[in-house]
Amino acid sequence: MIALIRRPLDDYLAALTPFASGWRWSRLAVFAAALLLTWWVYVPIHELAHAFGCVLGGGTVTRLEVDPLYGAALLQRVFPFVHVGSDYAGQLTDFDTGGSDAVYLLTDFLPFVATILIGVPLLHAAARPGRHPLVQAALFGAAIPIAFAPFVSLTGDYYEMGSIIVSRLAAAVRPGFDPARWRSDDLARLAERLFAADGGGGVLDAAVLAVSFVVGLALAVVTYAAGAAVARMWGGAGVAAS
Repeated sequence: MIALIRRPLDDYLAALTPFASGWRWSRLAVFAAALLLTWWVYVPIHELAHAFGCVLGGGTVTRLEVDPLYGAALLQRVFPFVHVGSDYAGQLTDFDTGGSDAVYLLTDFLPFVATILIGVPLLHAAARPGRHPLVQAALFGAAIPIAFAPFVSLTGDYYEMGSIIVSRLAAAVRPGFDPARWRSDDLARLAERLFAADGGGGVLDAAVLAVSFVVGLALAVVTYAAGAAVARMWGGAGVAAS
């Protein structure tokens, strides 16, 4: 279990070692360019994957908000449910899962298939010895946004996945209680709303939020572990960090 939790850090350090060895500033430039370009491309794909996850599960999508920085106007020409402008990089703000928690979970999770199939294998590839330093820097930079997306989303999508599971169990214990009270893709805003003067937040709310976060963290670790398994299958086991 400890090894499973440590794996993301070990993989990062394994890729960092050849990146820092025999340092040249040109590597940093390539790393930064690859990281920023990958982030710019990944964000809209990530948001669209949320929408496709909902539709794939049998739900419907009415509104997906995307920041103009990520090509929202162009995406709107192709996908009519895309709207330009968002409080976040992107957010699925109007969708219907038909009341199915399975569809809700699929909607949240589908973007992270990229972590399993692309991000973690890229990170492992960056840790392999013998690569040209600039190629290694490009692989390392491109891997970061995708491989570590689950951990970036711990208070967002992964909290929401955890809250779907925990709130359903809590609602089973307390029939008639609306599980939607604890579900959100923004833990900070949810906590602020629940514990505002008129939010009515109490010990149960605090407990459910905390347990949901822990469940989300466990799901993020398992997602990364699945990516590491794929990387090993593809021959990219990388170098174990000490």
